[in-house]
Amino acid sequence: MHKRVTIVTHSGKFHADDVFATATLILLFGRRPVVAHIERTRDEAVIATGNFVLDVGSVYDPLKERFDHHQTGGAGTRANGIPYAAFGLVWKKYGAVVAGSEDAASMLDKNLVQFIDCLDNGIGALKPVHADAMPYTVDEIIDIFNPSWRDASPEYDERFGEAVNFASKILSREIKNTQDFLASKEIIESAYENARDKRSIFLEKNYQWGNILNKFPEPLFVVEPSYEHWRVGTVRDNPTTFDDRKKLPEAWAGKRDAELAQASGVPDAVFCHNKRFMAIAKTKEGALALAQKALDF
Repeated sequence: MHKRVTIVTHSGKFHADDVFATATLILLFGRRPVVAHIERTRDEAVIATGNFVLDVGSVYDPLKERFDHHQTGGAGTRANGIPYAAFGLVWKKYGAVVAGSEDAASMLDKNLVQFIDCLDNGIGALKPVHADAMPYTVDEIIDIFNPSWRDASPEYDERFGEAVNFASKILSREIKNTQDFLASKEIIESAYENARDKRSIFLEKNYQWGNILNKFPEPLFVVEPSYEHWRVGTVRDNPTTFDDRKKLPEAWAGKRDAELAQASGVPDAVFCHNKRFMAIAKTKEGALALAQKALDF
């Protein structure tokens, strides 16, 4: 028999904080014989009846499943100074269970939870990626689920449910990708250690290597599968930028098929991006040849 629990959070407009905190509990309950009911309110009497209370109630007490941060003095800060919001508080208690390990939970806290907590606490600043082009954040994605001023009868609770379902999918994929990243770390490091020429690393699968190989000084290119073909990718010291350690040859830029085959000397070369951070060949041997020619360039 399934146990019924009530999650209480605030009514009205919602944000990434309360949405992702709720999504975390939904994923947690998916591992248990639990049926969750969501109650959105600011009524203190109703709040008192909740099994889990998120982002409302002015109480942080993880033993009593109370996860608010709006009270005087907040609900504590991380070692790096970032204060906790409801998402972070729920993740602090249940992240390792939901993500499958402390390592995965810690990595997700750094990559996702802390950003949402910062925005909800009104700290930090977003910077343009170029000129006046601002990043489009997960907070803004969740915000579009809120009713607009032109909605005749705003259904906040219904929209909140839609946002939680969406956030649950994001969180599920982030958890899987994080678990996969951690599982591949040793494989990628082994490929580096065993490479005859550590400037070019060969990988049998599409591992998330950007934040692993950049820790070593030598790698310039990675050869890996790409759908039905093989790919040569450039290594960057910081994978969030486009500053390649070494770009592919300028003569290859933007070329395809026969034109690229002639320019590169690799018969099965298919495509080279005009920014020279990746090239495609039909075969593994072709991709390895492209990488070698790029090293010699």
